[in-house]
Amino acid sequence: MRTITSRRPFTILGIVLALLVIAAFVLVAINASTGSSGPSQNVVVATQDLTPRIPIPAGSLEIKSLPTGGLPSTVFTKISDATGMIPLVTIVKGQAVSSNLVAKPGQTLGAQSEFLPIPSGYVALTIPTSEQQGVADYIQPGDFISVIATVTSGAKVATKTVFTNIHVIRVGTSGSDSTSAAAATSLTVVVTACQSEFITWFLQFASLKYELESYQDYGPVTNAKDPQCPSVTSAQGVNLQLVQKTYPSLF
Repeated sequence: MRTITSRRPFTILGIVLALLVIAAFVLVAINASTGSSGPSQNVVVATQDLTPRIPIPAGSLEIKSLPTGGLPSTVFTKISDATGMIPLVTIVKGQAVSSNLVAKPGQTLGAQSEFLPIPSGYVALTIPTSEQQGVADYIQPGDFISVIATVTSGAKVATKTVFTNIHVIRVGTSGSDSTSAAAATSLTVVVTACQSEFITWFLQFASLKYELESYQDYGPVTNAKDPQCPSVTSAQGVNLQLVQKTYPSLF
């Protein structure tokens, strides 16, 4: 009995020391977890990899709290501010989206800064314009135009509207005079590959003018493919005989 009694203080001391060690480990773990995060901020992050030149959809963004220590000062804090922006580099899933990684659509960053809004099965075609040919420079990106062709065949001269509802996506200008608006020299339009061949033929062998359609007649921009020319491989070439067959009133 005397031996057991003499060992009891050491047993109690061992238990106390074990408890102290466990408490120390717990405190270290708590300090490590709280100290590593530090102050945090709610920022916009990507929920999937965002590809350069493609506008950012709202569904690929979310708000997430991240430590402020590793965040640039240019991060977005609202999803609406980053939606529609054009990534300049690949933004990986989980990465904060900042203004130095993106650009506004149409911002002058070179021809490769973004993809043109061309639906599948369509192509972009640039056509020349001038003040009298192109409605005194009133045609702007987003407008819809009609195309009028004038053809001289022997002693006959005929004029006909050959295309309507052509969507303009870019307007090219010449000069950089800061004191006056630069004159438009080209229009980039979205057409089917078949229409592109016809327009190219008319540019070579006819005279073209453009009409600016009323904004009240603008149709919605659709991704639906043209059943008559569903892909770029549908275009089979244009010659005089095909133009005469398609537009007999011009000849």
